[in-house]
Amino acid sequence: MAGRADDVLASVIMTRNTDLRELSPPVHQLAGKSIVLVGLMGAGKTSIGRRLAAQLGLPFRDADAEIELAAGCTIPEIFARFGEPAFRDGERRVIQRLLAGDPMVLAYGGGAFMDPATRAATRRDAVSVWLRCPVDTLVRRVAGRDNRPLLADGDREATLRRLTEIRNPVYAEADVIVDCGDESPDHTTEQVLEALAGWTPPRRLSVVLSASAYDVVIGDGLLARAGALLAPVLPQKRAVVVTDRTVAGLHLDTLMAGLRETGFVASSVVIDAGESSKNLETWQTIVSALLEARVERRTAVIALGGGIVGDLAGFAAATTLRGLPFVQIPTTLLSQVDSSVGGKTGVNTPFGKNLVGAFYQPRMVLADTATLATLPPRELRAGYAEIAKAGLIGDAGFFAWCEANGAAVVNGDREAQAEAIRRACAFKAAVVGDDEREEKPNDGRALLNLGHTFGHALEADYGYDGGLLHGEGVAVGMGLAFKLSARLGHCSYEDAERVVAHVASVGMAADLRMLNRRFSAATLIGHMRRDKKVRDGALHFVLARGIGQAFTSSDVPAEAVEGLLRDEGCWA
Repeated sequence: MAGRADDVLASVIMTRNTDLRELSPPVHQLAGKSIVLVGLMGAGKTSIGRRLAAQLGLPFRDADAEIELAAGCTIPEIFARFGEPAFRDGERRVIQRLLAGDPMVLAYGGGAFMDPATRAATRRDAVSVWLRCPVDTLVRRVAGRDNRPLLADGDREATLRRLTEIRNPVYAEADVIVDCGDESPDHTTEQVLEALAGWTPPRRLSVVLSASAYDVVIGDGLLARAGALLAPVLPQKRAVVVTDRTVAGLHLDTLMAGLRETGFVASSVVIDAGESSKNLETWQTIVSALLEARVERRTAVIALGGGIVGDLAGFAAATTLRGLPFVQIPTTLLSQVDSSVGGKTGVNTPFGKNLVGAFYQPRMVLADTATLATLPPRELRAGYAEIAKAGLIGDAGFFAWCEANGAAVVNGDREAQAEAIRRACAFKAAVVGDDEREEKPNDGRALLNLGHTFGHALEADYGYDGGLLHGEGVAVGMGLAFKLSARLGHCSYEDAERVVAHVASVGMAADLRMLNRRFSAATLIGHMRRDKKVRDGALHFVLARGIGQAFTSSDVPAEAVEGLLRDEGCWA
């Protein structure tokens, strides 16, 4: 039956409007799921639901009618005899039974979606559509109806306006929103069909840890839907957004509107952009702003920006009131595939990068691929280095995919970007789930540092002033790590050449000579010795036995590192 619904929906949309043909591939996202209509009384859920079900070849059910059938009396009688709490309990159980069955079109009563358990079941088993209707239209439609217990007493318009204020922020958590007014039910049904055909559920990955779990959500336009996505996972509809001045000008208004739609009360803290802000002084500024805003322990901190904003906001969330709920909304490719996933937060010091911080996991990560369109090409390329890194560490097949699709990713192909983010995040989620706090000295999360020992040393040499982006340092560092591995006999020089060639193919500097800067081998090694990955004074590297076969080592001879750097053009 679900396959029939998919075919019918696709054909209906395509025959109505050929311009929608490219927007309406077979709607596999509906397979096996019911379609639920929510909204206030008078929105037309039953009349539109019947028409929608006929178009899709699905059965139609009305939740209120099913409740009356189960109870053996009318809804007004249930209210009169047992009260609203008893009705809501029965409503919840009936709806969960219906959703557990075969796919259908199901019209909810006006208050059903307000129940958290019902919303959770709806998210799991159905696609929800909110029929958003003006109050004036609703008043006209319910005039003269006597079967509405909530309208039995008092001014109907005043009651509907009050219900609108209370319920609309919750209805906004629906998957699809369709505005309807005085149009005919047939016209509104067409709008629903078109909206369903154009709807694509975001990709979701779960990061499962020993004591918690959270989702990484990947999709287009998530900022505008942030409130709907975050409401189920946050303890309070209050948040403080931390962002930088550049990102604020591009995306803050969209995020704030998305939060307000579902009833969030949100304010913002805007910091200067750039690596120079990633310090204890800026962290203190954020913490002071949170305390001045009188945040409670259930108030969320939302990081909107790249890795610098995410690290700072996460560290502030971890330390303010001994821990506030935290959300990552990364807006760069690098942060979407790297820093936003895994719970590492922190700041730089004069002694090195990320030496002060905490492991602090977010409640959710929202990776909106639409934000990538605002990135300069250099930022996209730098982020891509962390994607290729995932394949080099433990998935040779993924690296082969990168060799075939890397140019498309850095050139803005949205589908290639989404797939790259999904695969890179899935790899990192598996690693982080196995080693949350980097406690396994020889494998696990430590492997994610491939290229980082060299890369962090290069960043330190530049002074964290933007002269070298983190991803650019990692890109050069990955090539150096493979060259060092080949020099030590762990992998072939052909593997190292393959890594360097791929990095160069996407437009990044692939070795030290391409950076057009002279480096001191002694200075770079000095930076490495101050890296947080040093153990017992020994340099710690991630090396490789081949593509997708990374391992850690802390017994690399210093002379081998120095010899490699000098062969790469460093002076002593």
